[in-house]
Amino acid sequence: MLRSSLWLGSLMMAAGVGWLAATVFAPPARSKEPRFPQLTMDQLTAAQKPLGEQVMKVSSVGLGGPYNPMMRSPVLGQRLFDLFHYLRWETSVPTRLNEFAILIIGRQWRSQVEWYAHAPLAQKAGLSPQIIAELKDNKRPATMSEDEAVVYDFVTELTTKHVVSDELFARAKKLFTDQQIVDLTSVAGCYVSVAMLLAMAEETTPPGKEEPFKPGEP
Repeated sequence: MLRSSLWLGSLMMAAGVGWLAATVFAPPARSKEPRFPQLTMDQLTAAQKPLGEQVMKVSSVGLGGPYNPMMRSPVLGQRLFDLFHYLRWETSVPTRLNEFAILIIGRQWRSQVEWYAHAPLAQKAGLSPQIIAELKDNKRPATMSEDEAVVYDFVTELTTKHVVSDELFARAKKLFTDQQIVDLTSVAGCYVSVAMLLAMAEETTPPGKEEPFKPGEP
């Protein structure tokens, strides 16, 4: 009788631990239907189509990712697209550092699409795979160059503490022009907006592509 009671107690405890693990590490519940069904080019209205054509020329996720919700407000979407164009291809910030700033925001938000789209671009631009891997592990990369360290500290302090200290601003001024500091600030803020759009719309990586961040990871 005692042995049976102990066995039953162990079984119940195991079930409880299993339930707790499933609760803590399970992915967040998703709507049965997407919040914004994925649009295709042939579904776009006359107001949406010009933006859609521009997006398809540059996007690694087609009309997916942030573009899917942006299409619902095509005038705003066009304004944002024009801003993205400057902050991606005309900015005064070197591409390696610009993509690093975007990745920092993507990691803060655990944004599957931002990381999926920009990690390869950052590496192609010259950001080391070690830095990318350490950032993905939610660590301050240990082997950054001076300009990379300033970008990491500047973006992180501004977006988490909502200030830039005098000491950090002085470090930035030694390496970057006024325009570069303004552009760096703006790309960080812009990609917070992108992360918010993605989170609100529950957008994720394209079908069949693995999500960078797994449930239960910090």
